[in-house]
Amino acid sequence: MEKNTLWAIILSTVVLLVFFGIQAKFMPKQTAQPQQTEITESAEDATTNQLAENRAVMQPDLMSPLQEVESEVAEQTYTITTDKVRVTFTNRGGDIIGYELLEHLDTDTGKGVEMADNVSDSNRAFALSFGGPNNLPLNTIFSAHQIDDYTIGFSYTVQKMVDGALQKDCTIAKKYSFKPGEYAFRLDVTIDGEPAFAGLDFDGLAYSLRTSPQVGPHYNRKVDRYDVRQFMSYSGEKYKKILLGENQQKTYDKNWVWAGIAGKYFEILVIPADGAKMSAVAEYSSAIEHNNYANAQARFSRLPVGAGQTTDTYYVYVGPRSEKELAKYNTAENNAWGLHSLKLGESLDTSGFFSWLEVILKFLLEQIYRLVRNWGVAIIVLTALLKFAMFPLTRKTALGTAKMQQIQPQMQALQTKYKDNPQKLQQETMKLYKEIGYNPMAGCLPMLFTFIILYAMYRLFNNYFEFRGAMFIPGWIPDLSKGDSVASLSFSLPFNFGNQVRLLPIIYVVSQILFSKFTQNGGTASANQTQMKMMMYGMPLVFFFIFYNAPAGLLIYWIVSNVIQLAQQLVINHTIRNKQPAAVARGGKKQK
Repeated sequence: MEKNTLWAIILSTVVLLVFFGIQAKFMPKQTAQPQQTEITESAEDATTNQLAENRAVMQPDLMSPLQEVESEVAEQTYTITTDKVRVTFTNRGGDIIGYELLEHLDTDTGKGVEMADNVSDSNRAFALSFGGPNNLPLNTIFSAHQIDDYTIGFSYTVQKMVDGALQKDCTIAKKYSFKPGEYAFRLDVTIDGEPAFAGLDFDGLAYSLRTSPQVGPHYNRKVDRYDVRQFMSYSGEKYKKILLGENQQKTYDKNWVWAGIAGKYFEILVIPADGAKMSAVAEYSSAIEHNNYANAQARFSRLPVGAGQTTDTYYVYVGPRSEKELAKYNTAENNAWGLHSLKLGESLDTSGFFSWLEVILKFLLEQIYRLVRNWGVAIIVLTALLKFAMFPLTRKTALGTAKMQQIQPQMQALQTKYKDNPQKLQQETMKLYKEIGYNPMAGCLPMLFTFIILYAMYRLFNNYFEFRGAMFIPGWIPDLSKGDSVASLSFSLPFNFGNQVRLLPIIYVVSQILFSKFTQNGGTASANQTQMKMMMYGMPLVFFFIFYNAPAGLLIYWIVSNVIQLAQQLVINHTIRNKQPAAVARGGKKQK
């Protein structure tokens, strides 16, 4: 390695280390937030008839236990358990304070994934507040009634003083209904007014309903850089995704069929039975309210309620961000609630325009898994098959690059000779390309196709739900959705690396350097050689910091891809040396 190159790499490393050190020491609680980002993805139009049929299915039966509840003065908790979830309620507000997914283990806690995360005394899951979404939720003790094994009701009667006497105004009731085999539950909110009750209207809104303050597993945005918290809505035509930084709030003011929040692998979606009753305005919040942990909460408002009794029904999906589970709500026969045409699959995190390619790759990956019964092996096999399938394109691109390297002296001579005549330079350049049989577009198209494939594979391997909890190598890679681990430290490493010592990022960096080294072999010396070497050694070092906590499945894909590309490059280099592609020199002489 040249002395200048070595010094460049050392200085780059020092600058990088100093930067991360300063960031970790002096900016751990930085309040300046990243700019809000909005991404809109088109989806198939949902017809008016489908939405009307859906809402017909979702009409509620009136809540029967309103007269059966008994007054309670102390806070108590209640639990409903199905084969899918264990839900813990409090009679304070009739809210949810625990929501455990029994079939999905949180390896950090040893329990099911907790979807009612970051709950506090002042912010509970599915709490109601009078008026707008920023008002405090009801915090009083509700009466409770266990209707059956899968249904529980809560109610509270609002009272006021009239001429010195205590008068009843209206009763607010919440009924939660669950079914075995379902990740979706039904929430009925009933407002039952006395004869003199004039309705609920607080500046144009009756009440607001909120999701859980956070979804599980517990999210550390500084360490879990490959996780995400997204706020989303679907209008029946378009899917909107909103990303917020910490301590921000975003108002979404478009009509929606369903909306909610999502992490990388789990989500909460709220589906009103009658969207016409709902305000078009939804509030998304990432406020830091409890234990210095940012919320990821959606809040929805109901339009004013008139006199008499009114019941609003919501279906709420709380479960895995999995195509298999979400697709059930497209067909009434596939779910216990009879819901259909909801297109909850639009909430999946895909690559947008290239999502069709992800579908193909996912199908191939699943077929391979059926044979090998190990998702890690399936990743290796699929990566190898695709790399070998794309080898003809890779070879063609490499040979074209070799031709360009061989004619660099002629190109430089033309640039010097015709530096004042761009049109003539272009003509002579194309003539030189024709003499050596080189087509610039022929080299670009294979590279573009290869990039599209690699991008789709990256998106798939980084988000595929089945990788969560999937073991590859016991003791080293127990979960393909998380980083590997060869040792756990009693202290945290710098640069927000956490306390895990990982091997895969090191293997990746080595494979990337080797691949870059052999890719650059055969090139001619130039003034840019030092910069090229800096890129060869420096960029993998940067990637080491970026990929240190990357999911193991993603790193396995990159490593296998690099190793196969390295072998292919050796074959290509051998072909170039033996074949010696002709480059016609100016004056009619061929390059040997």
